[in-house]
Amino acid sequence: MHKFLSKDRAQLDKILEDILNEANHFLSEVDTRPVGTVSPANIDEINISDEGIGALKTLELFKERYASWMSGSAGPRYYGFVTGGVTPAALAGDWLTSVYDQNSLGSDESIAPQLELETIALLRQLFGLPDDYTGSFVTGATMSNFVGLALARQWVGHQRGINFAEKGLWGREAIQIFSATPHSSIYKSLSMLGMGRETITSIPCIPDREAIDISILEDHLKAQKGQVCIVVANAGTINTVDFDDLAAIAALKSRYKFWLHVDAAFGGFAACSPKYRSLVEGMDLADSITIDAHKWLNVPYDAAIQFTRHLSLQAEVFQNAAVYLGQDISNSNFVHLTPENSRRLRAMPSWFSLMAYGKEGYAEIVERNCQLAESLGDKIDRSDIFELLAPVHLNGICFTFKKGEERASFELIKSYLQRLKEKGDIFLTPTIYKEIPAIRVSVANWKTTQKDIEIAWKSIQHEIEEYI
Repeated sequence: MHKFLSKDRAQLDKILEDILNEANHFLSEVDTRPVGTVSPANIDEINISDEGIGALKTLELFKERYASWMSGSAGPRYYGFVTGGVTPAALAGDWLTSVYDQNSLGSDESIAPQLELETIALLRQLFGLPDDYTGSFVTGATMSNFVGLALARQWVGHQRGINFAEKGLWGREAIQIFSATPHSSIYKSLSMLGMGRETITSIPCIPDREAIDISILEDHLKAQKGQVCIVVANAGTINTVDFDDLAAIAALKSRYKFWLHVDAAFGGFAACSPKYRSLVEGMDLADSITIDAHKWLNVPYDAAIQFTRHLSLQAEVFQNAAVYLGQDISNSNFVHLTPENSRRLRAMPSWFSLMAYGKEGYAEIVERNCQLAESLGDKIDRSDIFELLAPVHLNGICFTFKKGEERASFELIKSYLQRLKEKGDIFLTPTIYKEIPAIRVSVANWKTTQKDIEIAWKSIQHEIEEYI
């Protein structure tokens, strides 16, 4: 055995102790650490040595080169990209995921698939989904949307008498897709799936909303004259956290043939709270659903879930025809259900967190985050400096400011947000809302309190002075 492998094996207790100390150091200051860091423009290159340096010296080298530049994005004042943090229980589950190092592809060598199935069942209960939904863990919302749309593509093929998974799309009639405010990952998924970004027909929204106009959607469905299509509905838009009327869209399925995919990456968590549950009424009637766990579930990257009612279609698309992998198609043989063959047991942090905090714990996180977003939104709305561009829905805020008589340009907003990042108190992201350059705030961390909102408001006001 190589000398450093042998040495590190003998001193594994010491290695883990030092790693624990480093973790405790980071976690003890994550609430006050700069939320977004400005990293050095260039880091001196390093060469791999012939014999290595061992784990402990590598840890010291890492601390010297990188640790101080790690941001506090897991803390309570990160409001970009709808990113949650990591609950204590989820952290415990994630550490053990690496310790056990199980490949949860679905073979009978381990109990890992059963743990994932149990986690999926817990999530069905959390979101109020019926038992006929199967699910599996994927890397993020993009891959979950990819899987859902891959099944939609296969379903369309079946209605046309073609097995797209076997025959491909070459020379076939384009698949019609309707949506009002699809997330960028929908376009990316359509590109990867060969259906094309341009196949989406954008349906107008209800005035002053980001929610689809149901009557106009029905007009487009009627114009299909019986041809099948795909509808992508949104449960929580990225700019204003608006919701399509999922129940009304699902009701159209009685008159028109279409696959309903619901992108509920973070908005689906409205189901956790009796106060907001009505926003996702009808989600349980979808053909496929996207949920992102490293958002409001507050588990580590990477983790998302795809749900569907069409397991057989899923197997047609993703079946991996290798004898050694087994050909059994079931909801636990994940090698036949997603693009990945090998993957870590990424369900474990979710299992730990769901068991630790239950329905009431997640209802409290959702409701507290929403109350805090409303609080900050109210401050923005009452300000003479800033302009709230839409009512605060759930956990999101969309606002801008004026430069003299004109609204700020996108470049000015980016400069302002860079200044905020350099200060380190908060992290926000730019956007465009109804052609207006704007700023997004997403409150999704389990640690965030009113104190953090006060810090955010103070920073937002202080740094704006030179921009107005």
